Amino acid sequence: MSDFWLLVELGFSHVWDWQGVDHLLFLTALCLPFSAKQWKPLLWLITCFTIGHSLSLILASLEVVEVSSALIEFLIPVSIAATAVYNMVYAQRVWVRSNRLVMWITLFFGLVHGFGFAGYFELIRDVEQSLWISLLSFAFGIEAAQIVLGALMLLLSFVVLNVLRRNRRDWVLVVSSVIIGILLPIIIERWP
Repeated sequence: MSDFWLLVELGFSHVWDWQGVDHLLFLTALCLPFSAKQWKPLLWLITCFTIGHSLSLILASLEVVEVSSALIEFLIPVSIAATAVYNMVYAQRVWVRSNRLVMWITLFFGLVHGFGFAGYFELIRDVEQSLWISLLSFAFGIEAAQIVLGALMLLLSFVVLNVLRRNRRDWVLVVSSVIIGILLPIIIERWP
């Protein structure tokens, strides 16, 4: 059972890894447009991302799909930038992003990010446990960390919009622009 909790902890720390900020940047961009009242659709998107991430780990672990690591390393920052651009394009709208297309795209981005982590998952997973138990515990840690980050983003947005009285459109545009600014050199560096 301690191996289960070790993988939960590794999943949690994977999200909060400051050396590979891709997960933090993606979730920041994903959560940015939502208000505290919209926590349910945000929770669904976070879960879609975790499902996609876990599915790619399954596919890679079972050697069903093999994807070029160079392509994945390029697509990860592109997916984050695409999310930030989406935020900027729709910054004027009321943020109820519950449509199915956004959920499917988030699931796809989870697949991309999961393939980027598949090699490391193979190194850390407990070979004495079943793949499914290892994956479930790791996914549980990822989901918990993402929910914590989502809650922190909702709290930060509440403070910026209601306490500091900043405009929602400006908040979304500025943070999305910063995310894109961080990612552009990475995208250029990883261009296939």
